[in-house]
Amino acid sequence: MSKQKQEFTVIAGQNIPRHIAIIMDGNGRWAKKRFLPRFAGHAKGVKAVGKVAKACVDRGVEYLTLFAFSSENWRRPPDEVSLLMKLFRKVLVGEVKNMCANNIRLKVIGDIGRFDEDLQKLIHDTEEKTAANTRLTLTICANYGGRWDIVNACNALLRSGVQPGEITEEILSEHLSMSYAPPPDMLIRTGGEARISNFLLWQMAYSEFFFTDTYWPDFDTDSLDEAILSYQKRERRFGRTSEQLVKEGLAAGQ
Repeated sequence: MSKQKQEFTVIAGQNIPRHIAIIMDGNGRWAKKRFLPRFAGHAKGVKAVGKVAKACVDRGVEYLTLFAFSSENWRRPPDEVSLLMKLFRKVLVGEVKNMCANNIRLKVIGDIGRFDEDLQKLIHDTEEKTAANTRLTLTICANYGGRWDIVNACNALLRSGVQPGEITEEILSEHLSMSYAPPPDMLIRTGGEARISNFLLWQMAYSEFFFTDTYWPDFDTDSLDEAILSYQKRERRFGRTSEQLVKEGLAAGQ
């Protein structure tokens, strides 16, 4: 008997997360389950990116940040890494029109200096072509690590001449890779794992976490709505009490 798909109704206009970050996990396991090569899972996962980005636009999410390739992923088999780079190029070339049609700005963060020069140029060109789009900022984290990001920001502070006693959280935040975006309101991780894997370590200090067993290639609009609905039911206190939130009009839905 087929399992009936559960529907999740997002409360429109109320407490929509402004910034969603996603660890897109489970591509390889999705493929293995279907007796397909791992790369088939990555290719299928790209299609999920387009669907989720469009769904975020429709629901009023302003920032979507995707962990596409971590600094640790270089340890994977060379053939898989090479295919991932080719897939990245294909996406950058093929999705520009769709991003512009949906008013999506693309940003790529991470130590991209390790990529081939032609891929680096393609990244910069795609960012420039979508720079004027304002509906959603889609950030792809490629060769990215949270520890790298913090160390990189510290080195930038030192180069700028900031003295040790002058460093504040606000100043450090201004030198992080995602200084252009607010911290993620919610982290989604697919694939059944429950860890953050060196992703946006500084930025996710107060993010809400949502872990799902769904593999990334199967993550769709209903999956996104399930996560957003879970977020809408939570109370984000940031150190305050529930009573203070009500008094200050900061409770969910107010």
